[in-house]
Amino acid sequence: MSLRAQVEELLPNWERWYPSLFDAANDLGLIKAEVCDPNSLLLSSRHSKVRQEAAAAHREKWGGQNAEVLPVRRRRTSRTRR
Repeated sequence: MSLRAQVEELLPNWERWYPSLFDAANDLGLIKAEVCDPNSLLLSSRHSKVRQEAAAAHREKWGGQNAEVLPVRRRRTSRTRR
């Protein structure tokens, strides 16, 4: 059952009192915030996991040694010389 259907079942015409579906669902207790580790929110952590999974999938499909993952080289931004 979709979130909209759940809200409409509990509170018909919810649009009269709430500006968004999220606000209505939150007040009705259908959705709740969860605390997570702040490190899981870093994009660099997410991207490293994606790179590791891609390398593992490549090794699984094409074979090869379990090589170390090289660090990502960051591109230098051009700075004006003085």
